[in-house]
Amino acid sequence: MNFLAHGLGGRTDLPLNGVAAIIGGGIAVAISFAALAKFWSRPWLNPDAGRPLPFLHFVDSPGLRWVARVLTLALAALVVAVAFLGPPETERNLAPWALYVTFWVGLVPLSALFGPVWRIVNPLRTLHSCLSVVSGSGRHGDCHGDHYPSRLGYWPAAVWLAAFVWLELVLPARSDPRVVGGVILGYAVANLVAARVFGSGWFARGDGFEVYATLIARLCPIGRRSDGALILRNPLAGLVRTDDEPGMAAVACVLIGATGFDGLTRTTFWQSGGVLGDTLGLLGSIAAVSALYAIAMRLSALVSPARGLPGLFAPTLLPIALGYAVAHYFSFFLLEGQTTLILAGDPFGTGLDLFGTRDHAIDYRFVSPELVAMVQINAIVLGHIAGTAAAHDQALRLFPPKQARRGQLPVVIAMVLLTCTGLLLLLSG
Repeated sequence: MNFLAHGLGGRTDLPLNGVAAIIGGGIAVAISFAALAKFWSRPWLNPDAGRPLPFLHFVDSPGLRWVARVLTLALAALVVAVAFLGPPETERNLAPWALYVTFWVGLVPLSALFGPVWRIVNPLRTLHSCLSVVSGSGRHGDCHGDHYPSRLGYWPAAVWLAAFVWLELVLPARSDPRVVGGVILGYAVANLVAARVFGSGWFARGDGFEVYATLIARLCPIGRRSDGALILRNPLAGLVRTDDEPGMAAVACVLIGATGFDGLTRTTFWQSGGVLGDTLGLLGSIAAVSALYAIAMRLSALVSPARGLPGLFAPTLLPIALGYAVAHYFSFFLLEGQTTLILAGDPFGTGLDLFGTRDHAIDYRFVSPELVAMVQINAIVLGHIAGTAAAHDQALRLFPPKQARRGQLPVVIAMVLLTCTGLLLLLSG
């Protein structure tokens, strides 16, 4: 079941000119920076600027939110039950498809299009609230999270995400339904214990899935002003910050490196070395991205001296992580994701046909090769261009214009290298 665990899910009949795409992508990123340096001379992105959306006020309804939370918790419980009690074969069990396709990949469009929805419906938050009420430790079932050490930042989430992508990309038994059930339960217990110790603030920094979804949600065109009002904004506005958030760069490097490794394993020159070899390959990919980012920041600091540059510029890596995720998982989500809907009609394999999908099969004509090619190339290139734009705006906030332009040159070189490498891995399958 490698096609399930490896999210690339790509098609080999894509109409692409590989050399032209790689060269063109690198040139596009370089030209975009030249244009930014010429015409973008002062900070422009503003998280509080945008058109108010008062007609969306209903999303803040406590009743609606609790209904969504209870429904999500019920669906999560169903997936766990099916993992242990459903058919033992991966092809017939809903749980692996629900975890690796619908949930893991689906977090990306959900968050990028609708904002931090997962933070609201996170079933672990719901369980924590209920347990807090039962134990009497929270007035509304919510410990306020003031026990979480700020120095930890996003580092626990980075560790969780690294562990999950290792499970997804390396562990041989990753698609076994019983393994999936055990992973979900183990993850839930570990995070609930941590939330018991640190309070509900743990989820915002330590729950890998919530952190992933919430960081991607910073790119959502629907955001909130500082007064809480919903607005339609520039999607990059949520990336500019003046505070250093420890561990965010690690989260982004894990996501980018893991997706790069996923692409590497599908190239003709990758030879799997078993669990150990693949583990080293995954760690090497994450380390390579981390080293490239660290070197770019160190060189930038020589031109534009300031403290904490890696943390201050970490949010500008998020468009790249989003671009890689879309490029690698777009067709996988739309094609293999159909299996989740098909299996949902008979979750326990008892012969039910709740949705009339028993005899359905994946429709590979749903997404054409031309559309997949267009989305993959543009996602990677536009992700790097967006990251370059956000980094330039952030630099203008921190340094004088001339220093900002000089200081961004190492970042742009890193962006071009990442763009060409990402396209090379994508087109070498």
